Amino acid sequence: MTKSDLKIFLDDCVEKYNQPNFLESDPICIPHRFSKKEDIEISAFWTAILAWGQRKTIINKASELFSLMDGAPHDFILNHQESERRPFLGFVHRTFQATDTLYFLEFFQWFYQNHKSLEEAFLKKMQPNDLHVGDGLAGFRELFFSLPDSPIRTRKHVPSPATKSSCKRLNMFLRWMVRSDDHGVDFGIWKNIKSSQLLVPLDVHVERHARRFGLLERTQTDWLAVLELTERLREFDREDPVKYDFALFGLGALDDNVF
Repeated sequence: MTKSDLKIFLDDCVEKYNQPNFLESDPICIPHRFSKKEDIEISAFWTAILAWGQRKTIINKASELFSLMDGAPHDFILNHQESERRPFLGFVHRTFQATDTLYFLEFFQWFYQNHKSLEEAFLKKMQPNDLHVGDGLAGFRELFFSLPDSPIRTRKHVPSPATKSSCKRLNMFLRWMVRSDDHGVDFGIWKNIKSSQLLVPLDVHVERHARRFGLLERTQTDWLAVLELTERLREFDREDPVKYDFALFGLGALDDNVF
């Protein structure tokens, strides 16, 4: 397949999978339940962090989590007392345990008492003309774990390029918040990070099809692989390379239903 033919094929796949019916069985359906910007941010971030395993299970666990917040994440996080965290001690999803949940609540309460949007946390180490969001991801992790006595065990749930991680879930979250089109899947509610700066959420499905199409040569599934694949996709669309996540992910994940 020529490069031109591959672009045509992938563009067709983007159109096929970047559709509202994609929402029904994808974790992005959770933030789509909300209309308030802060609720969307909080629910999208936390859902993205929980997004591994069966998609149905991810959706059910995220639904359980936000029901503990009475369906109003921002209001609960901003105004709850420490004693109201007790019901969260029973919330567990795979390796995400009570200690992690309690620290997320603590960070979000501190953050939203001092800031209006989670976008600010990703902008602290970014410059407007940065090629990609790498420094923003690293800066976010530093801020996230800057509170006193942040648990060491929780750090595995919020990765950073500094540790060579592919940062799959954070890149997926940023895609949800930043990309804007007329298809109604991604939210496009953040305006200070550009779609051209986004990086591909590199999961097993994306990796498999990227290799199949000769878009990824690096053998490790790490940060450098993310940069390599995203740069190849920029050759197809420099302003919105991550739209091809719909194509590469959709070709695999919608068949086997696993993140």
